[in-house]
Amino acid sequence: METQKFYCDKCGYCCQNLQLSHFYDDLNDGTGTCIYFDRRTHLCTIYENRPDKCNVKKAYQFVRDILSWDEYMKLNYESCRKLKEMY
Repeated sequence: METQKFYCDKCGYCCQNLQLSHFYDDLNDGTGTCIYFDRRTHLCTIYENRPDKCNVKKAYQFVRDILSWDEYMKLNYESCRKLKEMY
């Protein structure tokens, strides 16, 4: 059951490392950064209308057959931590 909310501190590291997953190739500006990422504010310029794959809750639809919600959340937080360690 989906209960836990994903808390994002808006660091922007996930939006600046799209080259790490082919899932985001269509959003990659060629440098690994999302075409909708504002480098000045570190925010998404289309946040309210962002693709489902950029919304943690909505993106669960792509993996719900292979991961529980808790496993999915754990992987998201682990990925976030690893990205932050890179900087």
